[in-house]
Amino acid sequence: MCKRFNEGGYWEKVRDGTWTSHVLASHRSTLLSHEAVEITSVMLSYRDRDGNEMARVHQFVRPDGSLAASGKPDPKRLIQDGVMYRLEKKAKS
Repeated sequence: MCKRFNEGGYWEKVRDGTWTSHVLASHRSTLLSHEAVEITSVMLSYRDRDGNEMARVHQFVRPDGSLAASGKPDPKRLIQDGVMYRLEKKAKS
């Protein structure tokens, strides 16, 4: 999934303004307890100029707007050549 995301330039399209990002969910996270600041867990939808969702990503954001953890969005769903690729959630034990 990450390879498709990176090779497709999804994040770059949002950063250069070709696409827009829309917050789907946001909440305080305690998963990155090693961080010295409060971290927000954010799920975003990347949309093209027509409003079509092209990707769905998760990221951890610091108060200054920089990304925590890997420093990159984590793709969960992509549309590529009309095909949707998505990660399946792990079954709860």
